[in-house]
Amino acid sequence: MGWSRPDRDRGGRRYGSRGGDGGRARGCPAARALSPPLELLVGTWKATKTNYVIGKDGRPVVSGDITVKVRWLTKTGNRYLQETTARLGGRPYHRIGVLGFSNIDKRHEWTTFDNVTPQAMTYRGEAVEGHPKVLSIPGQFTDPGMLGPEYVGKAIPMRTVITISPKGRHTLDMYFTPPGQQERLADRVVYTRRTD
Repeated sequence: MGWSRPDRDRGGRRYGSRGGDGGRARGCPAARALSPPLELLVGTWKATKTNYVIGKDGRPVVSGDITVKVRWLTKTGNRYLQETTARLGGRPYHRIGVLGFSNIDKRHEWTTFDNVTPQAMTYRGEAVEGHPKVLSIPGQFTDPGMLGPEYVGKAIPMRTVITISPKGRHTLDMYFTPPGQQERLADRVVYTRRTD
């Protein structure tokens, strides 16, 4: 008995192959799960970012000059959204975030890469029913010193909460739970749809 190809079903048909249904093969676990709330994230946004970790004397750092572009990744069969950020605090800042929904696990998955954090930030949510407009997606990262020298090299639980509104506005909150402490808000981004 041989191994089946991971990109094909038992009949040898490629998952997500484009056909009369536009690539959304019935019963196909790799087919696109178009969640209506995720569609609301597509577009160009003005973002205001408030960071509660890198500020001094308990004062957060606020950046309001951020432009974020979100689009479907067409080469994945439109299964994932890509978010691209170009500037932060008046300085060059490049971040790519990829958000999608696993049909197999019935969960949202979110990964970000940037030119500041020396690692990928990866989150995988719990299984959900329907199409929630509040996405709570937990993860974990190894602290490079962001929370202080005493946390360098330690695993820090984190959680991203994306609250989607149909009125051209949504928020992304990131929480950290340092060892021995309560979960706390580390970063908040408020997105407002650009119309220019």
